[in-house]
Amino acid sequence: MMRRGIGLDMNVKPHVKIKSFTSHQLFHFSIVIRMKDELTALSDIILIRQCLEGRREAFGELINRYQKTVFNVAWRMVKDYQEAQDLTQTVFIKAYEKLDTFNTQHKFFSWIYRMAINESLNFVKRRRRFEAFDESAEYAAAKPIEEVEESAMSRNVQSALMHLGIDHRALIVLKHFEDLSYEEIGYILDLPEKTVKSRLFTARQLLKNLMIKKGHVKHEQRQIH
Repeated sequence: MMRRGIGLDMNVKPHVKIKSFTSHQLFHFSIVIRMKDELTALSDIILIRQCLEGRREAFGELINRYQKTVFNVAWRMVKDYQEAQDLTQTVFIKAYEKLDTFNTQHKFFSWIYRMAINESLNFVKRRRRFEAFDESAEYAAAKPIEEVEESAMSRNVQSALMHLGIDHRALIVLKHFEDLSYEEIGYILDLPEKTVKSRLFTARQLLKNLMIKKGHVKHEQRQIH
């Protein structure tokens, strides 16, 4: 699937960087992040308005801001580099085409997340009709991102994640990989916040059981937070 015309840079890769901070630093960072999020949301609206006025370069800036995020979500959902690329392009093309329907009462990143999840879910459903899941091919599809350094536990979690139902998989991806709030997940999945919490609890238990069954987690370490 080749898409052209909106300037996607597809040399993006899922990655996780971990660093320890003191509680004081985390408190300070949380304030800075909230301020940054508010400013980003405001500037997103300005870019959207500029785009609707005919300035296509404004949408290019939105792509620059969110293409890695969209790619990461798609990759976690489908575990196929090329398909994640195609899904990312599809999401931004549809976002561009439907930009005039965007409700400014919501954040643009939540709106684009919603599209990314829906496109990923639709892809998985279509693929399921034609082929059984092949665990041996699971990481062959990920070879183009070989420079990504994943720990053994990270690989094991991703392996187990691909055996979850797609609805439970989406919950785990949004909460534990993308670190979204219950409210944001509820909007993206069109679910009440209470339902998000209960289904996420079930998803965690299923993932934990899969990890134990595959021998990836010892019984004394089996709580997934």
